Amino acid sequence: MSSFLKIAIRNLLKGPSTDPYPFGETFVPKGLRGKIKYDAKACVACRMCEHVCAGGAIQIREVADKSGLEFILWHNTCAFCGLCEHYCPTKAIRLTEDYHTAHRQEDKYRYVEKGFIKYVNCARCATPMVPVASELLNVAYDQVNKDIEKLRHLCPKCRQERAL
Repeated sequence: MSSFLKIAIRNLLKGPSTDPYPFGETFVPKGLRGKIKYDAKACVACRMCEHVCAGGAIQIREVADKSGLEFILWHNTCAFCGLCEHYCPTKAIRLTEDYHTAHRQEDKYRYVEKGFIKYVNCARCATPMVPVASELLNVAYDQVNKDIEKLRHLCPKCRQERAL
């Protein structure tokens, strides 16, 4: 019994050995794969994230009025594997170090990350299209740097015709 008291007194003097979370700051390891953040301005709607998503948490679908695409990520089914971030060509998706995913049961269908990619019209043929990210054009057309801004406003078909 006396050995138990010694241990109990030593632990009381030493203080808590765990993090004070949720009542205070806690240690977050570098490179922690937490909740996803989405940047609609950088997205080119290639749907690679939707294709590689291990949990099926990502959906990209056209909105009812056909004015653009809606990006939806369900945090409840996300496995935080990082495949979407790895395969995104424009880095529109990134994993943060925010690990706070607790929510009330009644909010489970509202616990989503959403984004909207508004269609723009092609400057040449007026076809609605997803805006082209300049990061992709810099990679694809590095030899035509001065004309990149003009190419951003053309649909794929018109860009192809102009390149010929």
